Parts: sequence; structure tokens; C-alpha cells
Amino acid sequence: MNTMTSLQQIKESANESTIVSMRGITKRFPGGVVAVDNVDFELSSGEIHALLGENGAGKTTLMNILYGLYSSDSGHMFVDGRPVSIKSPRDAIQLGIGMVHQNFQLIPRMTVSENIVLGLKSERPPLLELEKASSKIKELSSSYGLRVNPAARVEQLSMGERQKVEIVKALYRKARVLILDEPTSVLTPQEGEELFKLLDSMTEEGKTVVLITHKLPEVMAISQRVTVLRHGKVVANLETKLTSAAELAGYMVGHEISLKEAGKVEASHKERNTLLELKNVSALNDKGLLGVNDLSLSLYEGEILGIAGVAGNGQRELAEVITGLRHVTDGEVLFKGRVVTNGPPSRSIELGIRYIPEDRLGSGVIPDFTIADNLVLERRRKNPFSKNWLLERKAIEDNAAALLSEYDIVAPNPNVTARTLSGGNLQKLILAKVLSGNPKVLVASQPTAGLDVGAAQFIRNKLRQEAARGVGILLISGDLNELISLSDRIAVMYEGKVTGIVPASESEIEEIGLLMGGAGRQA
Repeated sequence: MNTMTSLQQIKESANESTIVSMRGITKRFPGGVVAVDNVDFELSSGEIHALLGENGAGKTTLMNILYGLYSSDSGHMFVDGRPVSIKSPRDAIQLGIGMVHQNFQLIPRMTVSENIVLGLKSERPPLLELEKASSKIKELSSSYGLRVNPAARVEQLSMGERQKVEIVKALYRKARVLILDEPTSVLTPQEGEELFKLLDSMTEEGKTVVLITHKLPEVMAISQRVTVLRHGKVVANLETKLTSAAELAGYMVGHEISLKEAGKVEASHKERNTLLELKNVSALNDKGLLGVNDLSLSLYEGEILGIAGVAGNGQRELAEVITGLRHVTDGEVLFKGRVVTNGPPSRSIELGIRYIPEDRLGSGVIPDFTIADNLVLERRRKNPFSKNWLLERKAIEDNAAALLSEYDIVAPNPNVTARTLSGGNLQKLILAKVLSGNPKVLVASQPTAGLDVGAAQFIRNKLRQEAARGVGILLISGDLNELISLSDRIAVMYEGKVTGIVPASESEIEEIGLLMGGAGRQA
């Protein structure tokens, strides 16, 4: 059978509703790694199709091929039944395929409008039609409840706000196939519900959505079909209504996995010492406005205090105030009763206050340093890692080998750079770096965002273990189910203030949602 006959049979075999067909797609990377292995994948008009798999399973690589960021080594692609060659994102966009990446494709120093129109043809070159674009962006933002300010510089936006810009950017380009890579990883459940309403309305218009996600409840709630990848191969292609979250988790990891969270022993702050206290603290955000506004909060020994809130309501500023990364303009920060307001980050580290930031590559590690060196960044001048100001390489590498094993970090060896790790392994690396320093207070911002079910479960269990040994944990998360299952208390932030604090055992998502909008009980 010649190639032309084969392509014709593939074309004819596609269902009339099929909008995209990928057949026999294989992608190899240097070193012999087969990221995508002979994969068949189809999208139908008007469906939400979930793409599942552990970190490194090949799902993002497969979609990067469809979007033109990678070229496949073999296989064929069809759009509307016609064979296509997608060599760049421009080709994909012209075919009506858009993609919102997990790692944002934005230029920080440019405004939202400039980022969105960048690369598009202008009717008045070389000028960008920013006023016209701004008007359209406001219209899209209003229609979909995304609340994006066209004039804001991207560098001033929170991670959640940047995610919204990416979504608007794809909508602006009139995508009829929209690929979303972990779209709710930095969104609150309410924002996620708004997004899903948008996706439903899009599919009612005949548009198609690919949802790359690790959140099984989302898959069960919104998708019509699910494709599961493991080690670069398709291991399941199912109608969502005919499967279950437990079955899908089993396909992802290759064996049965319990989705029940381990029970927690709630900390009674009446019986425990106060580790951290904020008294009427205020601090400016990157825009020069109040990011933290007259906030008071206490964290107790062995407690997990959850922080809920819509992205951009002061959570990042709060974390940076506690860890010494942001200047306090008013109020006091106390550690074990001692005033530590506006101390340098180095003093926070010495006191045992440690930070897991949401921006993993940007702040969590030094990407071009080795795994071994990243693991001792804050301790490299201490015994046994240095002697007479000279680094002890064997001790550093032995430490790395032990932590790679303890935290189940998959890497060729401790001397590869941190940027080569997958998302789940990178987060485990940051966790290992922080916890091996024996913290007293741990500020964890979105620690499981974008991770597969296995990696997320591992990290949650580690947080429970740290709390059990007396560490006070401030857990900032956009996943309310995670906050409720892990936390002892949940504090809700709105416009830099705490609008309420509720015991996790008594909390209801509806009440927390009201507090996130500025309503409800006051702290």
C-alpha cells in the first residue's frame, strides 16, 4: 500500500465530526528518549477532550506537535479531513488551533494589549492598533468573566492573572480548537467554574477543547472523552461517562491507586505555641498599591493554616512579607514573640522560615545550577558542605543522592541542571531543598499546582509529616478541596485583607466562596 492510498484511507475512516486527526505520531528527543510513541489521537467538533498522564507521559509534547512547536519524527496530521503540515504556531493559528501553555508565553515588560497583539498583522504597520485591541480585550474579558486590564504590564500581574491573559490571547485569535495545558492550576474553584462555563459555551458553538489536566474531578465533571498517556503511549481512550476517577488514576500510573486522602489530626492552637504572628501588617504590591492591607494573622506550632482567595488578592505579597522578600510599610511580623519585621531573607532562613514559591523555575531553584548544588543553596557554607570556604563536592553529591532517593526524584544523575526536570520532579526538588533544612515555619505557595495525581499525593503527605513534627505551615492554594483536606484552619484573603477564618472541619465551599468575594463573616 503506497503512502497516498494510506492517507486516503485514514481520511475516509475519520468520522464526519472529526476536526483533528493525528495518526502514528512519534517524537524522539536527544539521548534516545521517546516522548511520544506511535500515538493516534482524534478530536471531534464540539467536544471537551481530556488528556491525562503523569508528568513526562508525553501529553504536552503531543499537543506541542499539534500546535507547531515541535515536529514529529513520523506520523500524519489532518484538519477537517485534509492532510496538513504544521511547522510553526503561525500555521496552527491559521488553521484555528490555539494553545494556552502552562509556562506562560508572555513578555513581562510589555502590557497585556501589546502581548496579545504581538505577531498579528496590523492594518497600519508598523504601528500596533492598541486602542482597537484594548476595546476588544475588554469585551472578551467582560463576556467571559476573566477581568483582564489591557493597560497593565505583565510583570505586575500575579500568576493567576497571567493565566487569564493567555486565555484571552487565544480567544483573541479566534481559536476553534483550544488546547489548555493545566488551565486551572493557579485559579480558584470559582474561577475554574467560570472557565468551564466558557468552555461549555464554546463547545455549544461547535468549538473543540483539549484539556490537559491532573485534576480528575475536573475531567469527570466537564469532559466528554478522555485519552490517557503513559510512557508516551496511549493506554486508554474512553467516554468519560463510562469510566471513573479511580480507573483513570490506575491507567495513569499503571496500577491501582487509592484516591482517599490520609486522615489528619487537627491542631488545637489553645494547646500549642505561637510560631508566627502578623499584627496589622501592610505592604505594597509591585504596582505600588496596597497588596497586604492591615492584616493580622497567627500561625501555631504543628498547624497547617490554609490561605484561600482569588489570585491577585495579596497572597504572594503575604508570602514575601513573611519570608523577608517584601518590605512592610506598617505593622509588625513576630517569630516566636520576637520582632523580625523587614529583616533580610537570610535572617528568615537562619530562623527557620522557608518558602516554596509558586514560580518554580523563576524563584524556587537556579535553573542552570545542578540538582546537587540547588539542594544545598542555603546551606552550602555550612558543615559538611564546605571546609575553609571551599565546597566539599563529595558531601554535596552524597547529600543529593540521598535526597533523590528519599523524595523519588527521577533524574539521570545529581549533576544535570534543574531546568531539565519535569514539573513534578522539579517541585519535589524544591521540597527536598526546603525540608532538608529542618524548617520551623514553611510557607508553601501552590505546592501541587499542575502536578499529576501521584506527585501531588506525595507532596501532600510530606506536608502532613512536617506538621506532625511541629512545623507551622502556611498553605496558599487555589484548590479548595486541597485546603479543606490538609488544613486545620482556612483564612480567606480579599483585596489584601483577611475576610474570615474558618475551621477546616466546619468549612463549606459556598461560604469560603462568599469570603473570597469580600462577603461573609469577618476575622
